[in-house]
Formats: sequence, C-alpha cells, structure tokens
Amino acid sequence: MDFTDFVFIKGNGLKGFVDAGLETLPQQYIQPPEQRFDLSQVITEESLPLIDVSNWDDPEVAKSICEAASKWGFFQIINHGITMEALESMKSAVHGFFGLPNDERRKYWKGQSISDTAYLKTSFIPEKEKVLEWKDTLCFRFIPGDDESSSLWPPVCKDQVLDYTKRSETIIKRLLEVLLKSLNVKEIDKSTEYDLMGSLLLNLIYYPHCPNPELTAGAGPHADVSTITILLQDDIGGLYVRGTDGEGWIQVPPVEGALVVNIGDVLQIMSNDRYKSIEHRVVANRSKNRVSIPIFVNPRAEALIGPLPEVAASEVQLVYKQVVYGDYFNAYYSKAHEGKKAIKFAKI
Repeated sequence: MDFTDFVFIKGNGLKGFVDAGLETLPQQYIQPPEQRFDLSQVITEESLPLIDVSNWDDPEVAKSICEAASKWGFFQIINHGITMEALESMKSAVHGFFGLPNDERRKYWKGQSISDTAYLKTSFIPEKEKVLEWKDTLCFRFIPGDDESSSLWPPVCKDQVLDYTKRSETIIKRLLEVLLKSLNVKEIDKSTEYDLMGSLLLNLIYYPHCPNPELTAGAGPHADVSTITILLQDDIGGLYVRGTDGEGWIQVPPVEGALVVNIGDVLQIMSNDRYKSIEHRVVANRSKNRVSIPIFVNPRAEALIGPLPEVAASEVQLVYKQVVYGDYFNAYYSKAHEGKKAIKFAKI
C-alpha cells in the first residue's frame, strides 16, 4: 500500500492507514534520535498547579491563576461549571467521528471539505514537515455572527461541538478578566474582548495507537499562537510541558473533570513577558487511541497585538512591537513546529 496515496491523495488520514493493519512505523514518522522524547528528561519532582475555580471572585483564586500563568504558563482548573456529562459527551464525539468509515471522514478532508469552517487534516503542516506528527485533526473555525456554516458540520459531533464551545466561552471570559486585571486592565470592553477572542478554533485531535511510540511524536515541541488555550484531554495522558528552567519536561496528568489552561504567545506579548507561553509536546501511545480537544482562543485576524498600554506604562523596556495578528498567525502556520521560535516575529 502506498502511504502517500492512501493517506493524503485519497484523504484517509493516519487513522485509515492504522486501521488497514499497520504493524511497523512508516519512515515518514521516524524522528531523528536527537529529537525523540527521552523519559530520563521527565521532571518527576515538579507538578503543575490544580486550581479550584468554583468561586471566581475569591482573590486567592485570581492570585493562583496569575502566579501559574507567570511561572508555569500552564495549569489545570476544576469546578469550572461544565458538567462531567458534557465533558464525556465531547470526548465520545471525537471517537464517534474518527470511528466513521473512511469515505464518511473523507468528506471533510482539507481542500475538498463540504464545509468552509470544518476540515480534516493529518499531522501539523505535512507539506512543510521533514517528519510527520502522529495524529489526525478535525478542525472547526468559529466566525462571530455566523450561525449557518455549522449546518454542514459532521452530524456525529456537531451538536456536542456547539454545546461545548458555548459552555467554554464563559470560562474563557472569566480567565481573561482575571489575567488582564492583574495587568491593570480595569475592564474588558466589547472591542477588547473581540480583539482577544475574536476567532475561536476548536480541534478534535485523534492520536491512534502506535507500533513504535518511542520513535515518533504525537506533537513536536511547540508553543501556541493563541491568547489562551483551553484543553480537554482524556484519561490516557501523554502531554508534557517544558520545565521552568527551560530544561526537561513535566507531565500533565489527566485529572477527572479538569481542563488544562495554557498561555499563548499573544498573552505573553501583551504582558511583555509577565505571562509565559510555554513549549509542550505530546507522546504517542503503543496500545491506546488518545483524544484531546483544544480550543484556541485567538484575536481577530486584523487585531494589532503588542504590549498592552497599561503594561507599557509601567515597563522600563518593551520586548515586543505591535504586529498584525493575522500576519503572526500566517507566519506560524507556514512552517513545521519549531519550539518557541515563532515569537521572534514580534520582538523588537
């Protein structure tokens, strides 16, 4: 079976290739030895904060969130208001879509999808990558005021995606209020809110079981170009975050009912490095199929991003300039994952 023809041209994706009886790792997925995940680099004595946000108005909750954003760039939240049933339904929806026959999934293959705002792809940027990442992703793009495009989304997961995104928006707004208040932004008006979260992207990511997980990467080391990212992961695990000293990796263990929150490049830029957008990676699993659902909270494409006026007023030296977010986004998606290098685009 020709790998390129089956996966890309026929639009079956990695899932279709694995289902066809894959026994050994294709050469296209084998990472150079120096880029493979080394378990000896795992920092077992450190763990990310787990924050109970049942009372958003508690000053200690706000303090914990901002401290985590400054030190770790990652944290998990519990008692956030989304029911366990809604979370489990969302995870089931991912398995539902990727459990469809090849010809049903293929209707949404990137470049030929029946929907302008939902498309299926494999790896990250296959045409730019020397080595592919071990995953398939169904991407959903939310456009403010557009209530019609979802009519063409896959019926097996459409309702869950819409419901989960609506529930998540409340959490996103509360998080941004807390994080910006600590930067002396007194109030997020509608214009600022639109700049911060004017474009939401939700991904249903499927990492099939892998015959040689030690040789490949579910996702290579990268930071997000979002304002913030909200992630729902299943109980299998595999997410690792760069240690605070810039070395080693900290595991993000699955916590029942929790959402993982991480700072994106945009908020690092807006805070002039007070908040940290941190590298993270995903390790493949030998025996289990892993799913995760990130919501990338992005500014609108035309928005100017740079240190906030409230931040600039108190800084001796600014690290970043004003850039158009769409330009930053396009630069990031024009090449393979490359750690934290993307943020240089906005540096003075």
